[in-house]
Amino acid sequence: MEGLLWLLVFGVLFFVMMRYGCGAHIAHGGHGSHGSHGDAQSGDKDPVCGMHVAPDQGYTMAWSGRTYRFCSRSCLEKFESAPEKFTAAGVRNSAHDDL
Repeated sequence: MEGLLWLLVFGVLFFVMMRYGCGAHIAHGGHGSHGSHGDAQSGDKDPVCGMHVAPDQGYTMAWSGRTYRFCSRSCLEKFESAPEKFTAAGVRNSAHDDL
């Protein structure tokens, strides 16, 4: 019975660590710190927050003939709501409107 209790304690500890600790970065794309993540620097840059996203990570969306990569669902949703705000084409168009 004591072995079963210890197994339960370790199971709960493992769950908490994966949900709120380092494992949370794996499940959620590491969006929490926006810091450097080693080889993730070789990927694309998220147009919303500026975080580098590895080619096999995050979310993608095609817009205006180009594919954009996002570190999290939140950044993807922000981009979807106003893509021209986060793209170079949108910046050029708004600068042209000011003339």
